[in-house]
Amino acid sequence: MRGVRSWALGALLLIGLLVVVFTAQQSSDSPEHSSTSDAANGTSALRLFAAALGHPTDQVAGSFQPPTSDGMMFVFTPTSAYTFDEAATTVSWVRQGGVLVYASESGDPELDSALGVQRLQGFVTSTTVQASGPVADGVTQVHGADLAMPLNTSPEQVAILRAGPYVVAYVQKIGSGTVVVLADPLELANGYLDKADNGRLAADILGLTGSAAPVAFDEFHHGITTADLTPQAWILTPWGAALLWLIVAVFFGLLLRGRRFGPLVPRRAEASRAEAEWAVAVGELLRRACARAVTLGVLAAASERAVAANTGLAVQPRERFWQALWQRAPEVAQELDSAERALYGSSASEKELLQAAQRLHRIAYPVSELRRSRTPQ
Repeated sequence: MRGVRSWALGALLLIGLLVVVFTAQQSSDSPEHSSTSDAANGTSALRLFAAALGHPTDQVAGSFQPPTSDGMMFVFTPTSAYTFDEAATTVSWVRQGGVLVYASESGDPELDSALGVQRLQGFVTSTTVQASGPVADGVTQVHGADLAMPLNTSPEQVAILRAGPYVVAYVQKIGSGTVVVLADPLELANGYLDKADNGRLAADILGLTGSAAPVAFDEFHHGITTADLTPQAWILTPWGAALLWLIVAVFFGLLLRGRRFGPLVPRRAEASRAEAEWAVAVGELLRRACARAVTLGVLAAASERAVAANTGLAVQPRERFWQALWQRAPEVAQELDSAERALYGSSASEKELLQAAQRLHRIAYPVSELRRSRTPQ
């Protein structure tokens, strides 16, 4: 009976794992437009297109390092922010002759600042975009997202795509290199390359670099995305499948054997501690931490609270408490003031600190001291 239950539980877990894998595969999505994704909004087709045109393709991952100075790098919607140094490195690489294609819906603050990208507030309808620049040769219209954040161009930035009067893509020369900025990455995504003149636009952009120049895709700034957490991101790899089978084998082995990893250790019964133990523990912590100032403050404040309770005074505010104490019980006030002065003026020895604390205790609790003196020894 026990073996049947174990097999039934294992079968249910295996079915659940298969359902999770199948569901994740059906709902694949790439909002960051990754070149590793075959989703409609991924850019794996653009990478294959570049390879088909004779460009060596690669991904910038592990560490951020742009390709050679004669190459091209695509940056699609960074989900991990650029640092100041990374943005400066990118601009320096462009000045040396690199071609940067920067496509993002809302941009990256550091990269926008380094490249001089200015985005207008609000959105414009960009389902159909008209070509208006020298780079888009043979391109009349392109299709992308329904809305896009338009760009504000300077004289050095030449518009190549417009949505009505608004610029949604431009090209700019920086040093010996070129920067192409697009407000809508979907125009180069997998599910849109066959729409209108999107494929021609991709070919024209790839033509900005040499015929055999390397083309890299920045995956370093995509960080950890939802697609990376789905099971197919690692199960479908050889090492991922081997790791999965190892986990399944170990799980079923332990489940079928039904043995513990060790003997049961009974939980120790909780016992209430005496108040003296807590006091000793706090004192030991203060001593080890060398918190002399804290200890003195705690002793003085506790003594003032006890005296205030005995004389019927309010301990706060402290100035008013002392004024009232001098008027109501000048002897107690004088003795308490003298004891506190002795406490704060004591040396670092524990013996003098103990004597000062005992003196404060006698002032704060005179009744208990009187009873102790009357107790027969």
